[in-house]
Amino acid sequence: MKFEIAKEVFEQLPNGYFGVVAVRGMDNTKEIPQLEAMLQENIAVCAQDFAGIKVKNADDIVPYREAFKAMGINPNRYMCSIEALLDRIAKGKGFPHINAIVDMGNAVSIRYHLPIGAHDMATIAEALTVRHAQEGDTFIPFGNGALETPEEGEVIYVSDGQVRTRRWTWRQSEIGKITEDTTDVLFPIDGFTDLNRDKVEEAAKELAALAEQFFGVTASVGFIDKDHRVFEVK
Repeated sequence: MKFEIAKEVFEQLPNGYFGVVAVRGMDNTKEIPQLEAMLQENIAVCAQDFAGIKVKNADDIVPYREAFKAMGINPNRYMCSIEALLDRIAKGKGFPHINAIVDMGNAVSIRYHLPIGAHDMATIAEALTVRHAQEGDTFIPFGNGALETPEEGEVIYVSDGQVRTRRWTWRQSEIGKITEDTTDVLFPIDGFTDLNRDKVEEAAKELAALAEQFFGVTASVGFIDKDHRVFEVK
């Protein structure tokens, strides 16, 4: 399978930079206390960093809000996933342990202040694509809400007409969520070539290293920009 970004998306987001970590063969049925502890440690650091600060005004978050505006998305109504996550932590709500794979992704996301998704590759037939919504695309909200139809032209993560994330990095679907049965995961990391490229690359490498350390697997890492729009998953 492959992960790809449509060229039309880069017309709206010319400085887009996507890290991708693909991992196969993980056992997500076991508890990994070290990952849960890492998550809680990163949450504690983040809570201190954002004490008394409005997350939406933070240097790491403003570029995502501006990108949302460029895509025609109101960031006050639909927050980027990393803004929503950090805002929750800044308000003292913490973040719960879910399972080992999700803990790992969230720990890295919080540490680097980057939106990091997690998609079960077993539910992706040929490709996970970031493109504009088309007629026939459908979305099932996380938690099995009512079936939704994305707005025409909305930037989405999608596989075979099944939308996996609406409004770029706003909300993931019930389809493709990470469960105890998940073994193969694609982690996309969304950033910008001129603003946080180094962080995207560091986060991708750390995520791959953690997967290899705690799950005993081999991870593959790649990066996508407007000149290199496809990553082939091994």
